[in-house]
Amino acid sequence: MSLTGKERSYLRAEANSLSPITQIGKEGLTTGVVSQVEECLEDHELIKIKINDNNELSAREAASRLAGATDSSIVQVIGSVLILYRKNPEIADYNLPD
Repeated sequence: MSLTGKERSYLRAEANSLSPITQIGKEGLTTGVVSQVEECLEDHELIKIKINDNNELSAREAASRLAGATDSSIVQVIGSVLILYRKNPEIADYNLPD
């Protein structure tokens, strides 16, 4: 799913108040981390993830791999924090602008 600039801007603003829901540590992107992110996306649609400094992956690389593994969209990567979004019709917490 690709996001337009307007949708991405809206989701960035919505994510400002979010705390990181999970962290990626020195183990990197394990299957456990990917399944946890998958569950979080199911429950929340929009999530923030922190990449610890001792990780060998950059935040951008981790975001790209996670987005591919979870069929989500990268909203933003800034510093060691990444924001992912995947629409869930059952929740519909976020009404993306047209």
